Order: sequence, then C-alpha cells, then structure tokens
Amino acid sequence: MPELRRDPVTGRWVIISVERARRPSDFVRVPVAGPTNRFCPFCTGHESKTPPEILGFRPDGGEPNDPNWSLRVVPNKFPALRVEGNLDRIGDGLYDRMNGIGAHEVIIETPKHELFLSECSEKTIEEVFWAFRERIRDLKRDTRMRYIVCFKNHGELGGATLEHTHSQIIGLPIVPKRVQEEIDGSRRYFDFRERCIWCDMIRQEMESGTRMILETDHFVAASPYAPRFPFETWVMPRHHGSHFEDSTPQTIHNLAWVMRTLLRRIDKVLERPSYNFVIHTAPVQEGAMEHFHWHIEIIPRLTKIAGFEWCTGFYINPTPPEEASRFLRDAGMV
Repeated sequence: MPELRRDPVTGRWVIISVERARRPSDFVRVPVAGPTNRFCPFCTGHESKTPPEILGFRPDGGEPNDPNWSLRVVPNKFPALRVEGNLDRIGDGLYDRMNGIGAHEVIIETPKHELFLSECSEKTIEEVFWAFRERIRDLKRDTRMRYIVCFKNHGELGGATLEHTHSQIIGLPIVPKRVQEEIDGSRRYFDFRERCIWCDMIRQEMESGTRMILETDHFVAASPYAPRFPFETWVMPRHHGSHFEDSTPQTIHNLAWVMRTLLRRIDKVLERPSYNFVIHTAPVQEGAMEHFHWHIEIIPRLTKIAGFEWCTGFYINPTPPEEASRFLRDAGMV
C-alpha cells in the first residue's frame, strides 16, 4: 500500500508509491553525454571570453585572468540579478516589487573540459567548496544580500546550459520561501524541545541505519525520511552549525571526500544521470542559529513534476528511501 510521509522540518507531505516501486534499472534514464569539441568559453586559454574573474586559484601564482588556473569565479554573462543599483521597494496596492538587485556568479570548477565533477580529484572538489565559502563571506558584506544560494546544475535535465563542469552562486535581497519554511519548522521544534531537529535527525538515522549511506567523523549522508524525489540524498554535518561559510578547513576537506564518493556512487548506480545539488545554509545577515543546521541536498533527475505535484504540493516518489540508500550504500567505493 502507498505511504504518506511527512517531512519533520517543513511539514511537507510526500507519497511513497511502493506499488510503483522502482529499482535503478526501472527508470528511463538519459545519461549525461560526454564532452563535444564545440568552442567553450570556460576552457583554459579562453579567459578573455568570460567577464573578468572575481576569484581565481593558481597554485603556481599568476595574475587574474591569466591561464594556469585550477578554478575561476566570474560574473555570469547573463545574470538573473545585477549588483548595480538600488532595491527601490515599491508597493502597488496589494502588490510588492523591487529592482532585480543581487549577484550572479559562475564557478568554473576545473580547466579540464572533459571531466565531470565526479571524475575530478578530491582536491579539485575541495577547491569548489572553498570558493563557495569565500564568495559567501565576500558577498555578505553587502547588506542588501539576505541570502546566498550555492548550487550545481549537471546535465541537460538538471538545467545545465554549458557542458564544461561549473557551479553557480546567486545573492538574493530576500530569503527564499522554501528556506524560510525550513527555518520556521526548525524553530518550532527547538521552541518545543529545546533541541535542534537536524541534530536529532542525524542521531536517529545513525542509530537506525536504514537510510544511512555513509558516515565520517564530520558528516553523515542519508536518504531523507520523506524524500520528494527518488535517490534524493542529504549530506549533514555531524557537528551543529547554521552557516556553511563558518565551516572549518577540516570540515571542507572531509566534505570534498564525501561529495566525491556520493557523486561517483550516483553515477555508478544510476548511469551518470543529470542532477542538482544545493547548499542549504542560514540567511547571511543573521547570527548563529541554535535551531538551524546547514546541509546539502543532492537530487538526481529521474522523474518529472506533473499536474498533481503542481496542484497539491505533494510529490510522488516511486522509490522508498530505504531502498535508495541500500543501492547507494552497496555501491561501495568507486
């Protein structure tokens, strides 16, 4: 019989459709194709084809926008929001609007056009998370920025428009609704029990083990109890912290190993699917939060959102998280 499961943080309900239960081989998968020989503005030697870089990692030194880099951060050439200008908040009767002020940046993760992020070295992946951390710390100095979204789109179904592996950062003048729902749900739990719901969730998942995928001294990776999507995976730090940008060097170093391991297992089990991952962190103008816990959500793109989901806000997931975690756990080291 299908199950209705409630997310303990947001209160969101999902349908786990066990009668439609799908193994990895049951999905109609569209593996992400390998690179082509098309001209790529992100490749080394083409630095002049992007806006001037904001941040660059060059192990052997060098000037900004020169070759011989290992990672570059540049403004998005076609930004969703722009830094220049004022918010100019306006009320028009019951409607509210403001200027599209914010920031939109691209992290070019490696000069090697032929590699997916999962195929990169642990050091390369660590640099990606260092870049996220440094850019959040810099952008939060602009008090117009209320929230910084760090995310990766991989593959056409994941929304990637360029095949060269890259991530994005968007600074927003508002806190997104979905983030606020997580914060509010976490606060309600903390006000009632005087404990962080995320810390309790981590303890329970470690004790039961049924949805655990892997754990280290710094992180646990698990399928959430009420996942919206098949093989949805959460990466949560074992030690409480609300802001990703406050992570220690040891945490960032271990996170690189965890993400590399998970992305490789996902590639192996699901045959290189498109995916998204997003860092869920606290609003940048807020201080440390006892009730909120930063984490990363990884979403392989195996199903489509259709009319029922749009109408009701319910998601139908054909793969129970206990099964998904078992497949990823059993994939072993890759």
